[in-house]
Amino acid sequence: MANLETGHAKNVANFEALISFCTGYGVSYNPSKTSIKLPTLTTLHITAKDKMSVVKTAESAWSDAVGVREVLFKPLSKLTTRVLNALAASEVSVPSVDNAKTIANKIQGKRATPKNSPHPVDPAVPKEETPQNISASQMGFDNRIDNLDKLIKHLTAQTGYVPNETELSTAALTTLLANMKVANTATISTNTVLSNARIERDKVLYKPETGLVDIVDDVKKYVKSLFGASTPQYKQISGLKFTRPRK
Repeated sequence: MANLETGHAKNVANFEALISFCTGYGVSYNPSKTSIKLPTLTTLHITAKDKMSVVKTAESAWSDAVGVREVLFKPLSKLTTRVLNALAASEVSVPSVDNAKTIANKIQGKRATPKNSPHPVDPAVPKEETPQNISASQMGFDNRIDNLDKLIKHLTAQTGYVPNETELSTAALTTLLANMKVANTATISTNTVLSNARIERDKVLYKPETGLVDIVDDVKKYVKSLFGASTPQYKQISGLKFTRPRK
């Protein structure tokens, strides 16, 4: 993604250089096509820079949100282990501890049962009937939030679970859960804003016929017709490289 973003910035920077060269041609640069007249090119350049700026701002907000979420979720697996140990040391039944372990395994991405051993493929057995290994990992942020919520509800129902460690209490876990939900929502929201900002930027830079890169092609054709393919003027702008994102 970093190289791709650099490509967008390079296109906008080279477009500014293109405008500068065309301005330097003075009255000789006088196309009849409105889209490649200097005032139109200048307006397009300003718009492109604005869209690039919006993307940068959105990227910063998204990156911050991702960082906050990462800080909250990183210690969750170890915290869950501590909660299980505290529960096992409390006045609760063995089945209650086992149920908590099942939920905790999902939070930590562990399998409740060993992974199936590989099965030889029997050509006589339809493909859909062949045993498959289905991943038991539920390490997605939404899944971890949901399973933490289930664990808290399970702990709350255990009257014997009253740990002296504040961070292991259901109240502290409930606060953590609320913060995780906020952080996850913020990451999703800022990602949407970033995605939309990139779409708008790409319209300005790459939309067929009216996008910056296509306009550059028209400018180069005009300058080539104006001065000739072997002239210094055409070589000035023909050397400016513009790229399109791979589809």
